[in-house]
Amino acid sequence: MKREHYIPFDKEFILKQQLTAFSQDPKKVEDFKKLFDIIEHYFHYEAFNLIRNLKQNYAAFNPDLSPKEREENKGISNLLNFKETLHNVLDRANYRRVDKETLDKALKDSDLIGLNLAIDFTVFEEYELYVQGHHKTKEKVNHYFFWKKEIEVEYYDRVIVYLNYKDTNYFKDKKIDVEKLLIDPRCIVIKVFKRVPINDLETVFPNAVPKMSTTDKLLFWVPGIVGGISLLSTKVIPALIKMDAAYKSGETIDLLNSKTSLNQGLIALGILVAYLFRQYNNFVNKKIKYSKMLSDSLYFKNLGNNSGAFFSLLNASEEEVLKETLLAYAFLNKSENPLTAEKLDNQIESWFLTKLNTNLDFDVKEALLKLKSIGLGIETNGKWEVIPLDKALIKIDEIWDGVFDYNQK
Repeated sequence: MKREHYIPFDKEFILKQQLTAFSQDPKKVEDFKKLFDIIEHYFHYEAFNLIRNLKQNYAAFNPDLSPKEREENKGISNLLNFKETLHNVLDRANYRRVDKETLDKALKDSDLIGLNLAIDFTVFEEYELYVQGHHKTKEKVNHYFFWKKEIEVEYYDRVIVYLNYKDTNYFKDKKIDVEKLLIDPRCIVIKVFKRVPINDLETVFPNAVPKMSTTDKLLFWVPGIVGGISLLSTKVIPALIKMDAAYKSGETIDLLNSKTSLNQGLIALGILVAYLFRQYNNFVNKKIKYSKMLSDSLYFKNLGNNSGAFFSLLNASEEEVLKETLLAYAFLNKSENPLTAEKLDNQIESWFLTKLNTNLDFDVKEALLKLKSIGLGIETNGKWEVIPLDKALIKIDEIWDGVFDYNQK
Protein backbone atom coordinates (compact mmCIF):
# COMPACT_ATOMS: atom_id res chain seq x y z
CA MET A 1 0.00 0.00 0.00
CA LYS A 2 1.18 3.51 -0.81
CA ARG A 3 2.87 5.38 2.03
CA GLU A 4 0.81 8.19 3.52
CA HIS A 5 1.59 11.70 4.74
CA TYR A 6 -0.51 11.03 7.87
CA ILE A 7 1.49 11.06 11.12
CA PRO A 8 -0.11 8.43 13.41
CA PHE A 9 1.09 9.97 16.68
CA ASP A 10 -0.38 12.57 19.00
CA LYS A 11 1.07 16.10 18.85
CA GLU A 12 2.07 15.97 22.53
CA PHE A 13 3.98 12.75 21.92
CA ILE A 14 5.83 14.32 18.98
CA LEU A 15 6.65 17.35 21.14
CA LYS A 16 8.12 15.21 23.92
CA GLN A 17 10.24 13.31 21.42
CA GLN A 18 11.71 16.53 20.02
CA LEU A 19 12.39 18.03 23.46
CA THR A 20 15.05 15.38 24.03
CA ALA A 21 17.30 17.32 21.63
CA PHE A 22 17.35 20.22 24.17
CA SER A 23 17.47 18.11 27.32
CA GLN A 24 20.88 19.55 28.30
CA ASP A 25 19.56 23.12 28.21
CA PRO A 26 16.45 23.74 30.40
CA LYS A 27 15.94 27.23 28.94
CA LYS A 28 15.77 25.87 25.38
CA VAL A 29 13.30 23.24 26.54
CA GLU A 30 11.03 25.95 27.95
CA ASP A 31 11.50 28.17 24.87
CA PHE A 32 10.61 25.30 22.55
CA LYS A 33 7.47 24.58 24.59
CA LYS A 34 6.48 28.24 24.36
CA LEU A 35 7.07 28.28 20.60
CA PHE A 36 4.96 25.15 20.23
CA ASP A 37 2.18 26.70 22.31
CA ILE A 38 2.02 29.96 20.35
CA ILE A 39 2.14 28.19 16.97
CA GLU A 40 -0.65 25.85 18.12
CA HIS A 41 -2.86 28.81 19.05
CA TYR A 42 -2.13 30.52 15.73
CA PHE A 43 -3.08 27.42 13.73
CA HIS A 44 -6.21 27.11 15.85
CA TYR A 45 -7.17 30.62 14.80
CA GLU A 46 -6.66 29.65 11.14
CA ALA A 47 -8.89 26.61 11.70
CA PHE A 48 -11.59 28.86 13.18
CA ASN A 49 -11.72 30.88 9.97
CA LEU A 50 -11.96 27.69 7.91
CA ILE A 51 -14.87 26.30 9.92
CA ARG A 52 -16.74 29.60 9.64
CA ASN A 53 -16.29 29.47 5.87
CA LEU A 54 -17.42 25.82 5.71
CA LYS A 55 -20.55 26.34 7.81
CA GLN A 56 -21.59 29.41 5.84
CA ASN A 57 -21.28 27.71 2.44
CA TYR A 58 -22.82 24.46 3.70
CA ALA A 59 -25.97 25.96 5.23
CA ALA A 60 -28.10 25.65 2.05
CA PHE A 61 -27.26 21.92 1.79
CA ASN A 62 -27.29 20.97 5.48
CA PRO A 63 -29.92 18.25 6.13
CA ASP A 64 -29.92 19.15 9.83
CA LEU A 65 -31.50 22.54 9.00
CA SER A 66 -35.18 22.97 8.17
CA PRO A 67 -36.21 23.48 4.51
CA LYS A 68 -37.02 27.10 5.35
CA GLU A 69 -33.53 27.71 6.80
CA ARG A 70 -31.88 26.07 3.80
CA GLU A 71 -33.95 28.22 1.44
CA GLU A 72 -32.90 31.39 3.28
CA ASN A 73 -29.23 30.46 2.81
CA LYS A 74 -29.40 29.72 -0.93
CA GLY A 75 -28.11 33.15 -1.85
CA ILE A 76 -25.32 32.95 0.72
CA SER A 77 -24.01 29.39 0.41
CA ASN A 78 -21.84 28.50 -2.56
CA LEU A 79 -21.29 24.84 -3.43
CA LEU A 80 -18.02 25.38 -5.29
CA ASN A 81 -16.55 27.42 -2.44
CA PHE A 82 -17.71 24.81 0.05
CA LYS A 83 -16.10 21.94 -1.83
CA GLU A 84 -12.88 23.88 -2.40
CA THR A 85 -12.58 24.68 1.32
CA LEU A 86 -13.51 21.12 2.33
CA HIS A 87 -10.85 19.67 0.02
CA ASN A 88 -8.33 22.13 1.45
CA VAL A 89 -9.14 20.95 4.99
CA LEU A 90 -8.94 17.29 3.97
CA ASP A 91 -5.60 17.88 2.27
CA ARG A 92 -4.20 19.66 5.34
CA ALA A 93 -5.41 16.77 7.51
CA ASN A 94 -3.60 14.32 5.19
CA TYR A 95 -6.74 12.54 4.04
CA ARG A 96 -6.57 10.88 0.63
CA ARG A 97 -9.43 10.12 -1.73
CA VAL A 98 -10.50 6.51 -2.27
CA ASP A 99 -10.47 5.53 -5.93
CA LYS A 100 -13.26 3.56 -7.63
CA GLU A 101 -11.11 0.43 -7.86
CA THR A 102 -10.71 0.26 -4.07
CA LEU A 103 -14.46 0.75 -3.49
CA ASP A 104 -15.36 -1.88 -6.12
CA LYS A 105 -13.01 -4.34 -4.41
CA ALA A 106 -14.68 -3.65 -1.05
CA LEU A 107 -18.07 -4.41 -2.61
CA LYS A 108 -16.78 -7.81 -3.78
CA ASP A 109 -14.80 -8.75 -0.68
CA SER A 110 -15.77 -8.88 2.97
CA ASP A 111 -13.52 -9.45 5.97
CA LEU A 112 -15.94 -9.43 8.86
CA ILE A 113 -19.62 -9.51 7.94
CA GLY A 114 -19.42 -12.13 5.18
CA LEU A 115 -22.25 -10.44 3.32
CA ASN A 116 -22.56 -8.85 -0.12
CA LEU A 117 -24.05 -5.37 -0.27
CA ALA A 118 -25.77 -3.55 -3.10
CA ILE A 119 -25.62 0.26 -3.28
CA ASP A 120 -27.73 2.41 -5.59
CA PHE A 121 -25.19 5.05 -6.56
CA THR A 122 -27.64 6.71 -8.98
CA VAL A 123 -29.37 8.55 -6.10
CA PHE A 124 -26.21 10.65 -5.63
CA GLU A 125 -25.32 13.63 -7.75
CA GLU A 126 -21.78 12.91 -6.57
CA TYR A 127 -20.14 10.89 -3.83
CA GLU A 128 -16.61 10.84 -2.46
CA LEU A 129 -14.74 8.81 0.15
CA TYR A 130 -11.61 9.98 1.95
CA VAL A 131 -9.43 7.99 4.33
CA GLN A 132 -6.66 8.78 6.78
CA GLY A 133 -4.17 6.28 8.14
CA HIS A 134 -4.37 2.50 8.19
CA HIS A 135 -3.19 -0.36 10.34
CA LYS A 136 -3.52 -4.13 10.68
CA THR A 137 -5.07 -6.07 13.53
CA LYS A 138 -6.30 -9.56 14.36
CA GLU A 139 -10.01 -10.40 14.39
CA LYS A 140 -11.87 -13.65 15.10
CA VAL A 141 -14.58 -14.63 12.62
CA ASN A 142 -16.95 -17.60 12.34
CA HIS A 143 -15.49 -20.55 10.46
CA TYR A 144 -17.28 -23.87 9.92
CA PHE A 145 -20.22 -23.80 12.31
CA PHE A 146 -18.92 -23.47 15.90
CA TRP A 147 -15.27 -22.93 15.07
CA LYS A 148 -13.69 -19.51 14.82
CA LYS A 149 -10.52 -18.52 13.03
CA GLU A 150 -8.26 -15.54 13.49
CA ILE A 151 -7.65 -13.42 10.43
CA GLU A 152 -5.58 -10.32 9.77
CA VAL A 153 -7.76 -7.31 8.96
CA GLU A 154 -6.64 -3.95 7.60
CA TYR A 155 -8.45 -0.90 8.94
CA TYR A 156 -8.62 2.71 7.89
CA ASP A 157 -8.13 4.88 10.98
CA ARG A 158 -10.58 7.50 9.71
CA VAL A 159 -13.11 7.53 6.87
CA ILE A 160 -15.02 10.54 5.51
CA VAL A 161 -18.05 9.97 3.29
CA TYR A 162 -19.41 12.88 1.20
CA LEU A 163 -22.84 12.31 -0.40
CA ASN A 164 -24.59 14.90 -2.57
CA TYR A 165 -28.15 13.68 -3.21
CA LYS A 166 -30.02 14.37 -6.43
CA ASP A 167 -32.95 16.76 -6.62
CA THR A 168 -36.66 16.08 -6.14
CA ASN A 169 -37.33 15.49 -9.86
CA TYR A 170 -35.08 12.42 -9.90
CA PHE A 171 -37.02 10.72 -7.10
CA LYS A 172 -40.39 11.65 -8.60
CA ASP A 173 -39.34 10.20 -11.97
CA LYS A 174 -38.40 6.98 -10.15
CA LYS A 175 -41.89 6.92 -8.54
CA ILE A 176 -40.29 7.28 -5.10
CA ASP A 177 -42.35 9.04 -2.44
CA VAL A 178 -40.20 12.01 -1.42
CA GLU A 179 -42.07 12.29 1.88
CA LYS A 180 -40.84 8.82 2.91
CA LEU A 181 -37.19 9.51 2.17
CA LEU A 182 -34.85 9.64 5.16
CA ILE A 183 -32.97 12.53 3.57
CA ASP A 184 -34.19 15.63 1.73
CA PRO A 185 -33.24 15.84 -1.97
CA ARG A 186 -30.29 18.13 -2.87
CA CYS A 187 -28.87 17.82 0.63
CA ILE A 188 -25.24 16.96 1.27
CA VAL A 189 -24.45 14.35 3.91
CA ILE A 190 -21.00 14.23 5.53
CA LYS A 191 -20.02 11.55 8.03
CA VAL A 192 -16.77 10.73 9.84
CA PHE A 193 -16.05 7.17 11.00
CA LYS A 194 -13.16 5.52 12.79
CA ARG A 195 -11.70 2.00 12.43
CA VAL A 196 -13.42 0.90 9.21
CA PRO A 197 -12.15 -2.37 7.67
CA ILE A 198 -10.77 -1.77 4.18
CA ASN A 199 -12.81 -4.63 2.69
CA ASP A 200 -15.98 -3.44 4.47
CA LEU A 201 -15.62 0.14 3.29
CA GLU A 202 -19.02 0.06 1.56
CA THR A 203 -20.80 -0.16 4.93
CA VAL A 204 -20.42 3.61 5.42
CA PHE A 205 -23.04 4.23 2.72
CA PRO A 206 -26.50 4.71 4.29
CA ASN A 207 -28.31 2.96 1.43
CA ALA A 208 -26.24 -0.24 1.41
CA VAL A 209 -28.68 -3.18 1.10
CA PRO A 210 -27.70 -6.78 1.99
CA LYS A 211 -28.06 -9.33 -0.81
CA MET A 212 -27.36 -13.03 -1.21
CA SER A 213 -23.93 -13.89 -2.51
CA THR A 214 -23.51 -16.33 -5.41
CA THR A 215 -22.49 -19.00 -2.88
CA ASP A 216 -25.58 -18.34 -0.76
CA LYS A 217 -27.82 -18.61 -3.82
CA LEU A 218 -26.21 -21.85 -4.97
CA LEU A 219 -26.46 -23.41 -1.51
CA PHE A 220 -30.11 -22.38 -1.35
CA TRP A 221 -31.48 -23.08 -4.83
CA VAL A 222 -29.42 -26.00 -6.19
CA PRO A 223 -30.21 -28.47 -3.35
CA GLY A 224 -33.78 -27.21 -3.30
CA ILE A 225 -34.42 -27.68 -7.01
CA VAL A 226 -32.41 -30.89 -7.49
CA GLY A 227 -33.52 -32.50 -4.24
CA GLY A 228 -37.13 -31.41 -4.65
CA ILE A 229 -37.43 -32.74 -8.20
CA SER A 230 -35.67 -35.98 -7.23
CA LEU A 231 -37.90 -36.64 -4.23
CA LEU A 232 -41.09 -35.71 -5.98
CA SER A 233 -40.29 -37.80 -9.08
CA THR A 234 -39.03 -40.92 -7.26
CA LYS A 235 -41.11 -41.03 -4.11
CA VAL A 236 -44.11 -38.79 -3.70
CA ILE A 237 -45.57 -38.54 -7.22
CA PRO A 238 -45.15 -42.26 -8.12
CA ALA A 239 -46.86 -43.25 -4.85
CA LEU A 240 -49.77 -40.89 -5.52
CA ILE A 241 -50.08 -42.05 -9.15
CA LYS A 242 -50.06 -45.70 -8.10
CA MET A 243 -52.72 -45.11 -5.48
CA ASP A 244 -54.87 -43.09 -7.90
CA ALA A 245 -54.58 -45.74 -10.66
CA ALA A 246 -55.50 -48.53 -8.27
CA TYR A 247 -58.48 -46.58 -7.02
CA LYS A 248 -59.80 -45.91 -10.55
CA SER A 249 -59.33 -49.50 -11.71
CA GLY A 250 -60.93 -50.97 -8.63
CA GLU A 251 -57.84 -52.97 -7.81
CA THR A 252 -56.88 -53.68 -4.25
CA ILE A 253 -54.51 -51.04 -2.95
CA ASP A 254 -51.51 -52.10 -0.95
CA LEU A 255 -52.10 -49.33 1.55
CA LEU A 256 -49.25 -50.31 3.80
CA ASN A 257 -46.57 -50.13 1.10
CA SER A 258 -48.11 -47.08 -0.57
CA LYS A 259 -48.41 -45.16 2.65
CA THR A 260 -44.87 -46.15 3.66
CA SER A 261 -43.47 -44.96 0.33
CA LEU A 262 -45.49 -41.75 0.52
CA ASN A 263 -44.47 -41.07 4.11
CA GLN A 264 -40.80 -41.65 3.28
CA GLY A 265 -41.04 -39.19 0.43
CA LEU A 266 -42.79 -36.60 2.56
CA ILE A 267 -40.27 -37.03 5.39
CA ALA A 268 -37.39 -36.60 2.94
CA LEU A 269 -39.14 -33.55 1.49
CA GLY A 270 -39.54 -32.16 5.02
CA ILE A 271 -35.83 -32.64 5.64
CA LEU A 272 -35.09 -30.77 2.41
CA VAL A 273 -37.40 -27.92 3.44
CA ALA A 274 -35.64 -27.79 6.84
CA TYR A 275 -32.26 -27.57 5.07
CA LEU A 276 -33.48 -24.74 2.85
CA PHE A 277 -34.89 -22.96 5.88
CA ARG A 278 -31.52 -23.32 7.59
CA GLN A 279 -29.69 -21.83 4.60
CA TYR A 280 -32.12 -18.93 4.41
CA ASN A 281 -31.88 -18.45 8.17
CA ASN A 282 -28.09 -18.18 7.83
CA PHE A 283 -28.60 -15.32 5.38
CA VAL A 284 -31.08 -13.66 7.76
CA ASN A 285 -28.57 -13.99 10.60
CA LYS A 286 -25.94 -12.32 8.43
CA LYS A 287 -28.37 -9.45 7.84
CA ILE A 288 -28.93 -9.17 11.60
CA LYS A 289 -25.16 -9.16 12.14
CA TYR A 290 -24.86 -6.45 9.48
CA SER A 291 -27.56 -4.39 11.21
CA LYS A 292 -25.68 -4.72 14.50
CA MET A 293 -22.46 -3.67 12.76
CA LEU A 294 -24.21 -0.56 11.47
CA SER A 295 -25.54 0.14 14.97
CA ASP A 296 -22.02 -0.17 16.35
CA SER A 297 -20.82 2.23 13.65
CA LEU A 298 -23.59 4.67 14.51
CA TYR A 299 -22.95 4.70 18.25
CA PHE A 300 -19.30 3.77 18.63
CA LYS A 301 -17.51 4.46 15.33
CA ASN A 302 -19.25 7.61 14.16
CA LEU A 303 -17.27 10.73 15.07
CA GLY A 304 -19.51 13.38 13.55
CA ASN A 305 -22.26 14.15 11.07
CA ASN A 306 -22.75 17.02 8.64
CA SER A 307 -21.69 20.37 10.17
CA GLY A 308 -20.73 18.52 13.36
CA ALA A 309 -18.16 16.59 11.31
CA PHE A 310 -16.30 19.82 10.55
CA PHE A 311 -14.94 20.00 14.10
CA SER A 312 -13.41 16.54 13.80
CA LEU A 313 -11.96 17.38 10.39
CA LEU A 314 -10.54 20.71 11.43
CA ASN A 315 -9.03 19.27 14.60
CA ALA A 316 -7.26 16.66 12.47
CA SER A 317 -6.19 19.35 9.99
CA GLU A 318 -4.87 21.62 12.72
CA GLU A 319 -2.96 18.82 14.41
CA GLU A 320 -1.36 17.48 11.23
CA VAL A 321 -0.12 20.93 10.20
CA LEU A 322 1.21 21.53 13.71
CA LYS A 323 3.11 18.22 13.80
CA GLU A 324 4.64 18.80 10.37
CA THR A 325 5.75 22.33 11.24
CA LEU A 326 7.10 21.24 14.61
CA LEU A 327 9.16 18.41 13.10
CA ALA A 328 10.56 20.53 10.28
CA TYR A 329 11.60 23.29 12.69
CA ALA A 330 13.11 20.85 15.21
CA PHE A 331 15.23 19.01 12.65
CA LEU A 332 16.43 22.19 10.95
CA ASN A 333 17.14 23.79 14.30
CA LYS A 334 19.45 20.99 15.45
CA SER A 335 21.21 20.74 12.07
CA GLU A 336 24.60 22.45 11.98
CA ASN A 337 24.18 23.33 8.30
CA PRO A 338 21.23 24.31 6.08
CA LEU A 339 19.45 21.35 4.47
CA THR A 340 17.79 20.77 1.14
CA ALA A 341 14.13 19.78 1.27
CA GLU A 342 15.07 16.28 0.13
CA LYS A 343 17.68 15.80 2.84
CA LEU A 344 15.33 17.11 5.53
CA ASP A 345 12.61 14.78 4.24
CA ASN A 346 14.96 11.78 4.39
CA GLN A 347 16.10 12.63 7.93
CA ILE A 348 12.57 12.90 9.30
CA GLU A 349 11.35 9.75 7.54
CA SER A 350 14.43 7.85 8.74
CA TRP A 351 13.78 9.04 12.31
CA PHE A 352 10.20 7.73 12.17
CA LEU A 353 11.39 4.40 10.81
CA THR A 354 14.24 3.80 13.24
CA LYS A 355 12.82 5.38 16.40
CA LEU A 356 9.10 4.70 16.03
CA ASN A 357 9.05 1.77 13.57
CA THR A 358 6.76 3.75 11.27
CA ASN A 359 7.13 4.00 7.52
CA LEU A 360 5.49 7.21 6.28
CA ASP A 361 5.89 9.77 3.52
CA PHE A 362 6.55 13.02 5.35
CA ASP A 363 4.99 16.04 3.62
CA VAL A 364 8.16 18.14 3.68
CA LYS A 365 6.94 20.60 1.05
CA GLU A 366 3.88 21.60 3.09
CA ALA A 367 5.96 21.82 6.29
CA LEU A 368 8.56 24.13 4.74
CA LEU A 369 5.94 26.36 3.15
CA LYS A 370 4.29 26.70 6.55
CA LEU A 371 7.59 27.59 8.22
CA LYS A 372 8.24 30.20 5.56
CA SER A 373 4.73 31.69 5.80
CA ILE A 374 5.11 32.33 9.55
CA GLY A 375 8.61 33.69 9.15
CA LEU A 376 10.52 30.90 10.88
CA GLY A 377 12.00 29.24 7.79
CA ILE A 378 14.53 30.76 5.36
CA GLU A 379 15.42 29.34 1.95
CA THR A 380 18.74 30.23 0.30
CA ASN A 381 19.77 28.59 -2.98
CA GLY A 382 17.51 25.58 -2.40
CA LYS A 383 18.69 25.03 1.18
CA TRP A 384 16.63 25.65 4.29
CA GLU A 385 17.40 26.87 7.78
CA VAL A 386 15.36 28.29 10.66
CA ILE A 387 15.88 31.31 12.88
CA PRO A 388 17.09 30.57 16.46
CA LEU A 389 14.58 29.78 19.20
CA ASP A 390 14.79 33.17 20.95
CA LYS A 391 14.19 35.06 17.69
CA ALA A 392 11.52 32.57 16.62
CA LEU A 393 9.54 33.33 19.79
CA ILE A 394 9.65 37.07 19.06
CA LYS A 395 8.66 36.54 15.42
CA ILE A 396 5.68 34.28 16.09
CA ASP A 397 4.54 36.54 18.93
CA GLU A 398 4.53 39.51 16.54
CA ILE A 399 2.41 37.55 14.06
CA TRP A 400 -0.03 36.59 16.77
CA ASP A 401 -0.26 40.15 18.09
CA GLY A 402 -1.05 41.37 14.58
CA VAL A 403 -4.02 39.04 14.11
CA PHE A 404 -6.43 41.44 15.82
CA ASP A 405 -5.03 44.84 14.90
CA TYR A 406 -7.83 47.27 15.70
CA ASN A 407 -5.64 50.30 16.44
CA GLN A 408 -6.90 53.49 14.86
CA LYS A 409 -4.55 56.28 13.91
